[in-house]
Amino acid sequence: MNLSMKWLSDFYTCDVDIKKFADDMTMSGSKAEGYHTEGEKLSNIIVGKVVSVEKHPDADTLYICRVDMGDETVQIVTGADNVVPGAMVPVAMHKSTLADGKQITRGKLRGVESNGMLCSLSELGLTAHDFPYADENGIFLLEEDCKPGQTIQEAIGLNDTVVEFEITSNRPDCLGVIGLAREAAATLGGKLRLHTPAVKAGGADIHSILKVEVQNSELCMRYAAAAVTGVKVGPSPRWMRERLRACGVRPINNIVDITNYVMLEYGQPMHAFDLRHVKGSQIIVRNAKDGEKIKMLDGVERILSPEMLTIADEEAPSAVAGVMGGEFSGVYADSETVVFESACFDGPAVRMAAKKLGVRTESSGRFEKQLDPENCIPALMRACELVELLGAGIVAAGIIDVDNCDKSSREFHVDFDSINAFLGTDISYKEMVDILNRLGCKVTSSPFRDAEPYVISPPSWRGDLKTQADIAEEIARIYGYNNIPTTSVRGAAEGALTPEQKAVRTMHSTLTAQGFFEISTYSFISPKAYDKIALPENSPLRRSVVISNPLGEDTGVMRTTALPSMMDTLSFNYNNRNTEANLYELATEYIPVKDEDLPQENSVITLGQYGKAASFYTLKGALENLFERMGISAFELKANRENPTFHPGRCADLVIGGEAAGVIGEAHPAVLENYGIGTRAYLARISFDALLKHRRPRETFTSLPRYPASSRDLALVCDEKTEAAALEKCIRRAAGGILEKLELFDVYRGGQIPAGKKSIAYTLLMRAPDRTLTDEECDRAVKKSLGELEKIGVFLRG
Repeated sequence: MNLSMKWLSDFYTCDVDIKKFADDMTMSGSKAEGYHTEGEKLSNIIVGKVVSVEKHPDADTLYICRVDMGDETVQIVTGADNVVPGAMVPVAMHKSTLADGKQITRGKLRGVESNGMLCSLSELGLTAHDFPYADENGIFLLEEDCKPGQTIQEAIGLNDTVVEFEITSNRPDCLGVIGLAREAAATLGGKLRLHTPAVKAGGADIHSILKVEVQNSELCMRYAAAAVTGVKVGPSPRWMRERLRACGVRPINNIVDITNYVMLEYGQPMHAFDLRHVKGSQIIVRNAKDGEKIKMLDGVERILSPEMLTIADEEAPSAVAGVMGGEFSGVYADSETVVFESACFDGPAVRMAAKKLGVRTESSGRFEKQLDPENCIPALMRACELVELLGAGIVAAGIIDVDNCDKSSREFHVDFDSINAFLGTDISYKEMVDILNRLGCKVTSSPFRDAEPYVISPPSWRGDLKTQADIAEEIARIYGYNNIPTTSVRGAAEGALTPEQKAVRTMHSTLTAQGFFEISTYSFISPKAYDKIALPENSPLRRSVVISNPLGEDTGVMRTTALPSMMDTLSFNYNNRNTEANLYELATEYIPVKDEDLPQENSVITLGQYGKAASFYTLKGALENLFERMGISAFELKANRENPTFHPGRCADLVIGGEAAGVIGEAHPAVLENYGIGTRAYLARISFDALLKHRRPRETFTSLPRYPASSRDLALVCDEKTEAAALEKCIRRAAGGILEKLELFDVYRGGQIPAGKKSIAYTLLMRAPDRTLTDEECDRAVKKSLGELEKIGVFLRG
């Protein structure tokens, strides 16, 4: 909401500077986003009177003007042909600045000295809507009451100070100048001067001109109408155009400008329409019929649905209530009889209709916050008063008022002692009553004085005041939050991370320390993503939760696997020429549950990498470090040659405690091609829920070893298809408790190894906690391991 300080002065005299005004209003709850003065970008532009105009001797399209600037006469060369002697014009003098920031200095044009520039509307940041009489394509010839030497800001009223307020959704009363004037008076003190509109209404009786029927009184709490005959459509006076411009509204014509003026002043949206386009001269407020169509003021035809409220005539809808009028619901240059509409519609209904139609207007933005029905009549009378003031027509006698609003009292009891205890203050009853009176509340003593001393009756425009807590908030904000004494918190509170939060932090720190960068992707993907990762047609993962109102075609379902999101990110990095990427994400997958409305949400860790250092074993090592930090001691990898997303010979399933917990491997070449990645990429998808389930419940202390370790290296020959995990399992089982660490350090295929075979080399680190191992004990463990390996066809390399 943009507030014109000149407009505010009609209702409240602000005796403080603009910065204090903005600060104090912010502290009392009306947040001022900023303020500016109109025309502040213009500098050294003043009014001049053209004395003479002569043709340039060396240019057919240039003219030499002598301009009286009040204290001197200057020579200015211009290319505009609408300048005449005696005209008052805006002159950008030497070292001046235009609205777009352009600097003007003296110079020469075709050899003739020019001491500035004559300005057009656009160079002042204005349009023909601001000054309808001006020529948009020529110099701005002023018709204002001004004199040479006067600043252009003063001459044309371009000097208003405007404060931009952010109005909260529960305070629609502050979406008007009067509402902000009430707040200013309550905040800063001083007298509020409200105006009661006076209308002569000398025309015919409105009931002979128009009929109104409201069929849905729940969605239309009040509908009021007034008529104006003998309409004279034309430009609005300058004072009205100035105020509309200051508040960010473009002036159009006097009738439309009146509706916008009243909306900005009272916060009540209004609509004016030509009566000749109302069939049967009857307005019917009804719900739309299923499939009914309306072409709206923006030229787009839209289909209505039965829950939408319309303003219709005998034949068809002419407007969607509170949202936008139909194609012929406006005011035209030849309009003769105009109807002013001032109504109050159900806020949620207006919001839903606007959202469904894809139309959001200034009107709908106000109605959806639930306006005050009591404001309809004052706003309507103000519009009629302005019609008479502007000589825009003859107001018909009387108004039509269909009033269905709730007239029951909204009074409730409050205990001021409880409010003081609640706020931690010691505000006197008298001051509290004074604050509430300034806010428009009626405060009376209660007959039950001992229990509930006072009765509060909020004003009609404060629909948000319903409980004692609301009253306490009002008292606190006007009294001043900065005036409420600081109190220390009594008692003790201890905050601690949950085990799950600690595990998440451990995961982040461990992966980050290993050079991985966290990413965050959308949980919704395109169904085509399942094709890109080569998911089989019969895979249960293709059954996804479908989004009813997706952002676009590529975000239509909730993902059941986070791998496409990781592949998209790797692809983005690769195609932006990043030579390597090491990424991870703690993602959520959404698995539909039969006969349930909500899906099952699974937390997973996805890792992805490509580049010179990327490999299956690099990724496996990163996961092993993560498992160690998270207290996962027993896990194994089992080869998986069936997963279509991964390379058939370079993929393994992760098993923890006998439970499938994820997959790790190299992305299939076909999948890489689908994503446009021209190098090997490696992926892992690990169930974070499984890690939480199988981690050690708490950290355990292990003392440093007191005795030395003995190591043995084994180079083993096995079939090409034999898994290293099978060898490791066999060695660990045979070596027993003295085996402290088993590390694979070489895999060899070559001429010294038979075809179809490979050599795998391990280091066995053995140690006893209570003694130094002898060579015999170590050799016996190695011999036993070799014996077990021979049973599965694995032999010591000769």
